[in-house]
Amino acid sequence: MKTITLQQPGTFTLTDTAAPNSPQAGQALVRVQRIGICGTDIHAFRGRQPFFNYPRILGHELGVEIVEIAPNDLGLKPGDRCAVEPYLNCGQCIACRRGKTNCCTQLQCLGVHTDGGMREQIIVPIQKLHRSEKLPLDQLALVETLGIGAHAVHRAGLEPREFALVIGAGPIGLSVMQFLLPAGMQTIVLDISTHRLEFCRKTLSVQHTIDASTGDPIDQLRAITSGDLPTAVFDATGNAQSMMRALSFAAHGGKVVYVGLVQSDLTFNDPEFHRKELTLFASRNSTPADFKRIIGLMENKTIDTTPWITHRAPFDAMIGQFPAWTDPKTGVIKAVVEVG
Repeated sequence: MKTITLQQPGTFTLTDTAAPNSPQAGQALVRVQRIGICGTDIHAFRGRQPFFNYPRILGHELGVEIVEIAPNDLGLKPGDRCAVEPYLNCGQCIACRRGKTNCCTQLQCLGVHTDGGMREQIIVPIQKLHRSEKLPLDQLALVETLGIGAHAVHRAGLEPREFALVIGAGPIGLSVMQFLLPAGMQTIVLDISTHRLEFCRKTLSVQHTIDASTGDPIDQLRAITSGDLPTAVFDATGNAQSMMRALSFAAHGGKVVYVGLVQSDLTFNDPEFHRKELTLFASRNSTPADFKRIIGLMENKTIDTTPWITHRAPFDAMIGQFPAWTDPKTGVIKAVVEVG
């Protein structure tokens, strides 16, 4: 079967590899149909992804079709189209025992810690498949991205009408916005890309956007919030300087959520942190409940990620197009690879 492997930073190869064997108990053999490209893949391509070894088969945002499946009590069968929850957890550690499977002590994410879905077929645990009889494969591939935002917003525990700032209007930032806006938050987006800020205004109807390259963001935030600053700040940049400065954007008594991940140490001014009595959260991955909730919201049209997909490529052409997808100047919001 055709397989794309990231051999080292900046170098993909397309090869033929052996097809998987028949699934064992608790497993399903699926045909990969769509692969979403996200910041994790781009960081890996650039050599900046933590917890990563080369060579690696990327691909964790997957829309798949079941080919063969072991007997199961979930009613899943060959031909079903599913989103894949790519977080392989042990089920026994303290995090798993408390229902926090997203941060299992032995967690392996497909396409990051272990080989992923950038190939024609893959074996996955049955419980990691989330079926939809309504959603197209493109949308199923984006459920995982939405889960990142859903989990981050849930972690923050916000109340309606709070001012919430999202730093970074890439796919992860967009996923955060998708759950802030319906919850009634007064959402502000900060970025340096005029193209992405325009996308937020026109497509998501975000009322407040700030171009960080023009003027002092704090002055603009104070103008929007009547001098108070946002009570919640979500940093979705994966940029160390941005993540460290995020604390200065938060109101007294506010919350800061690190949604993005950076391969770096972070520092902050402790007197400011204490003076404001800030709450700092890390947000990692998402949970099975998030996947089920998101699919329901997409099926009833509460969430529509169709406009997100600005670039796509057939599987055989992806290697040639991928480098351009890493350049913000190409206007990429979300790229999708079509396998089938």
